[in-house]
Amino acid sequence: MDHAGQDILIKDVIVFLFAAGLVVPTLRYFRVPAVLGFILAGIALGPMGLGAFTHHWPLLEYVTMSESKAAAPFAELGVLFLLFLIGLELSFEKLWAMRRLVFGSGTIQSAMSALIIAIAAYLLGLSAPAATLIGLALALSSTAIVMQILIGEHRAASPAGRTGFSVLLFQDILVAPILILAGFLSHTTAPSLSGAIFQAAFNGLSAIIVILFIGHFLLRPLFRLAANTGGRDFLIATTLLTVVGAAVLTASAGLSLALGALLAGLMLGETEFKHQTEVDLEPFKSLLLGLFFMTIGMGLDLHAIWDQFPVILLGLVGLLSIKLIIAIIACRIFTGKLSTALEAAFLLAPAGEFAFVVLAAGTAGSVISQNDATIVTAIASISMMIIPAFSTLGQLFAKRFDKQTPEDAEPLSDYSTLEGHVIIVGLGRVGQTVGHILKSEKTEFVALENRPQRVNILRREGWPVYLGDASRKEILEKAGVMGAAMTVLTLDDAGSIESMVRAARQLRTDMPIIVRAKDAIHARQLYNAGANFVVPEAIEAGLQLASRTLREFGYDGETCRDLIAHERDREYKLATQETKK
Repeated sequence: MDHAGQDILIKDVIVFLFAAGLVVPTLRYFRVPAVLGFILAGIALGPMGLGAFTHHWPLLEYVTMSESKAAAPFAELGVLFLLFLIGLELSFEKLWAMRRLVFGSGTIQSAMSALIIAIAAYLLGLSAPAATLIGLALALSSTAIVMQILIGEHRAASPAGRTGFSVLLFQDILVAPILILAGFLSHTTAPSLSGAIFQAAFNGLSAIIVILFIGHFLLRPLFRLAANTGGRDFLIATTLLTVVGAAVLTASAGLSLALGALLAGLMLGETEFKHQTEVDLEPFKSLLLGLFFMTIGMGLDLHAIWDQFPVILLGLVGLLSIKLIIAIIACRIFTGKLSTALEAAFLLAPAGEFAFVVLAAGTAGSVISQNDATIVTAIASISMMIIPAFSTLGQLFAKRFDKQTPEDAEPLSDYSTLEGHVIIVGLGRVGQTVGHILKSEKTEFVALENRPQRVNILRREGWPVYLGDASRKEILEKAGVMGAAMTVLTLDDAGSIESMVRAARQLRTDMPIIVRAKDAIHARQLYNAGANFVVPEAIEAGLQLASRTLREFGYDGETCRDLIAHERDREYKLATQETKK
């Protein structure tokens, strides 16, 4: 009997690997996002897809998954890794730099969408706890698909891309309290919504304080020990211990496993091991998360969806309409441009992958009925499938409603009203490299150069460069520093670059300033002047030489990259710490 069950498990693993290695890449060739690819593969290869015909064609049993419940533990691990990696990205520095869009547009879009959807669900006859969870689940958008589209189309650094990313960042923060709330609602036999919200907030805050306190004193020494004694293998083991251990701690406190993984990511994201951890866990996360989305597809009851299709279609139209209108308003308030708001809103209107996580938690806790979960899951899945089409539609509407003056008619000498662009100071080889990359990502920038002959040459080559001394505040104001997304200083003139940093910082206290420096000592001076991030040439040159040296000794490329990334984090962390001292 056990042997038969083991055979079924092995066969299901082979089917999953077949989907991950062949089916999903084939769908990706036709520009179907990986998340949707796994969902479609789950539908097709699951017991309610081709598996439903095994009685007529027994051979189909060998290419379909038989036990969707057997994959549940592995799918849960995929969710843990997803939330852990999101925690790594939620740095306080990034949130502070984008706080206006993150906490402005993000709060309005998420709160209003969740409220209106929850009210609609309640009026349709659902209980208050179920309506609340459904509202929160559908208010979230798809970080995985949206960012994949933005990066693939070179729009991640555009104004609409930054706006969409800011809202998604805020929604990622919301995942933790939503999962806490879902856990407490499921533990209550006669749920009181207001009481559950208060208890969720209190217990969640207590758990966060305890785990962050432990992480602050134990996590960094533990990882340093692993790195010094065992290298990459021990680091992976320590990372897995951190993720699973934090998840078990939160589960023991009555909270969700996923919350612990998110908190573990937040803790590790403040250490020098952040980038190495991202690289090590990416393959595990992608495969296990793919398995999670396959289980979502396998769990979709196609017959029930067909029977309820009019209701699902009406719900889909309602969801897209509500979120689209609210997102346009929220993004318009904090970006000031209708075209940017439209382009971002069409990306944010569909549901996201976390809807499935929240719905699964609500269903497991008997807060949401299986029938309601099937309908909402179908609405979320279909909305995610049309994200690429909605993205294209948003760009078309953005162009139609863009009332900005054409670039060739805009006065070349005054960019003071421009917003969301990048100011590059110094357009030598380094500055041109930055400019080329920004061009490829469709990000507008203005360059300042203090050499007249250089300006003339670059102007003839089509560069948007202007003569001006960036240490003068009026020149920076002309370049649009008040509305700029950031300033990048690439000059190799150590004597004048510090005054440029101070001038830019006095005009804008909240703007990220990225600077090129000669060495670690110069870097510390620039940090003290107000720079947010400094790239010392001496450190980077040493890292490149070390990488080449390791390769000559026979180290493989991946090992070289890992060692150099670890050393780079250490050097930059050291420069920052010495600056603070």
